[in-house]
Amino acid sequence: MRTLIITAFMSLDGVMEAPGGEEGYRNAGWTFRDVPFDEAAYEIKGREQDEATALLLGRRSYEAFAPVWPSMTEDFARYNELPKYVVSSTLTDEDLADDWGPTSILRSVEEVAGLKESDGGPIIVHGSATLGHALSEAGLVDRYHLLVFPLLLGAGKRLFGTADVDAIPLDLIEHEAYGNGVQKMVFDVARKAGD
Repeated sequence: MRTLIITAFMSLDGVMEAPGGEEGYRNAGWTFRDVPFDEAAYEIKGREQDEATALLLGRRSYEAFAPVWPSMTEDFARYNELPKYVVSSTLTDEDLADDWGPTSILRSVEEVAGLKESDGGPIIVHGSATLGHALSEAGLVDRYHLLVFPLLLGAGKRLFGTADVDAIPLDLIEHEAYGNGVQKMVFDVARKAGD
């Protein structure tokens, strides 16, 4: 079974929206504007590209990344080559970018479960808050890669949903704190026997 990893920049109060400066959000660009840059904190991002064998995105994140990432050949060269899967009930093949490598549309969380059962390595989920909530609630998330920034942002999309679900235990498998206050936390979702 393939490992499904959600990776996110997150404020201390759980906001993941617009870390790089997307328009339409009051605090857009908070990772670069409000916290001093420390290259060491981003080591995990390079590792993710090296280890990933596919990208999984929700529709809104796909529509935000598809016009930008293909031209960012230095930062996202490996991601540009990988197969991409977009979970959407509305996108059609005609809506997909022509210059961003192989892309398939999945129509449901059940189809994501089928993808996890296929051959291959880790599947990385960037952005995609709504999809992330659904994947977590369906028990499909295996690992979280979090860079937690020392900020309280208040409003914004949250990494974790608010559904009334059973507790999900996590095992901290990697942690590091950086001089700029950012903390890296990697958690495996603890599975009960038989899961």
